[in-house]
Parts: sequence; structure tokens; C-alpha cells
Amino acid sequence: MTIVNENDREYRFGDSGPKYLLRGPRMNFGIVVLKPGQDFQAHYHNIMEENFFILEGELEIHIDSEIFQCKKGDFIHVEPKKVHYLVNKGETDFKAAFMLSPFQEKDKVDVEYNPPV
Repeated sequence: MTIVNENDREYRFGDSGPKYLLRGPRMNFGIVVLKPGQDFQAHYHNIMEENFFILEGELEIHIDSEIFQCKKGDFIHVEPKKVHYLVNKGETDFKAAFMLSPFQEKDKVDVEYNPPV
């Protein structure tokens, strides 16, 4: 059994980005925050599927060639090998829980991506 409080972990970029509450052995689970105007590098996973549940704010997510506008309460499922890019075009913080499964130590592949203007 594991109990972790969100406040016991730090965001990758200080006050934003991802923070992991659990890494393996079967899944990763964390919280991600993007400040207004921030984005997260386009990437894909070879084996892991990634899911997001939006807790606060709004998100524009690009999955392969499609663009989706998401809001609080939305659940997003991204299949393996699907390139995804996240950007907060809103005026408030975006916050979501994310889950990656099945756990793989090094499964993220960053890609060059030029989002449409």
C-alpha cells in the first residue's frame, strides 16, 4: 500500500509541469499543471497509453493531426504511438491527473512539432 499527498511532491518546472505521485511498478500516476500560455513538448509513448482527467481550467490538446478543446471534467485517452501536444491557451491554470500504463521505465519519445497558428 502507498499513500502520498500531492503536497509532498514537486512540479518539474517549479510551479508547473508534471509531478509524479507514483512511478511503477504497473502504472505511473501524477498531476500536471500548465500556466496560461505554457505548453508541454509534443511526444508519444511506444507502449504506454496516457490518460488525463481535467481537474481545473481548459486545455487544447493535439493528438496526431486532430485538435481538441477540453475543459474541467473531461477525460482524455491517448493510445500508444499517438503524438500528443498540450497547450494552455486559457487565462487560468490548467490542472489534470494523468495516468500512464503499463509501466515502462523509458517510453517517452519527444518529437519536433510546429502547432498551427
